[in-house]
Amino acid sequence: MADSIQWFDTVDSTNTRLMNDKAELPDKTVYAARFQTAGRGQKGNRWESRPGENLTFSILLKPENISAAEQFILSEIVALGLVDYLAGQGVPATIKWPNDIYAGDRKICGTLIEPVLSDSKVAAAIAGIGLNMNQRVFDPSLPNPTSLSLQTGKTYDVEAELPKLLDCIFSYYDRLYSPYARNGFDAFYLERLYRRGEWHLFEELPASDIPAEHRAGLRIEARILGIDPKARLLLEHRDGTVHAYGSKEIKYII
Repeated sequence: MADSIQWFDTVDSTNTRLMNDKAELPDKTVYAARFQTAGRGQKGNRWESRPGENLTFSILLKPENISAAEQFILSEIVALGLVDYLAGQGVPATIKWPNDIYAGDRKICGTLIEPVLSDSKVAAAIAGIGLNMNQRVFDPSLPNPTSLSLQTGKTYDVEAELPKLLDCIFSYYDRLYSPYARNGFDAFYLERLYRRGEWHLFEELPASDIPAEHRAGLRIEARILGIDPKARLLLEHRDGTVHAYGSKEIKYII
């Protein structure tokens, strides 16, 4: 496992660097950075991380036989591996759709999956991951961050933890080629879905290029039923109707 990891002291973005190099690299190659100057999160957000305190890395995935319509399965694999790793550290975590990882009501990890499509297939994908490990002080503008250290009171050897985390992710990835196991990914994901089946407040958002967390919309009370075949979030409203939402169309109220 360690042979597949390339560490950078400083890099702009491991996702960007790995995307540029992907053609010459094998499946499961990992680029990791002690510091990223332009780390990216979902929806164009910047990932904030103190140098050397957290795990910021990207994985090159070159799956076989994954159609463009099935690409969300790669998000499921990464999220499930992260939850398993955290459980092994004594931190029960859940997946906040589509692929943030929460400890309680606090964000401990974010992911960004960037697929490369060819002839309606996933030719490759870059899975960028930022897991808060030892950071204890965060930018006050961040709404609800936490870290593994804050959850457990321990300090971690960040580089030594990466192979353990990768083992958890690849344990799911390697099962892509087993039809029985692959069919179970949706069920595993739903079992670990943050706030599933509970009544909570959300905001329905108007169409806009502004990131969801910076927009205001119509506040509703609903509960998460699951996700549909297009990986949209299914919410049941209080009146019994069920609506499907894309990631730019709904905001959690936490």
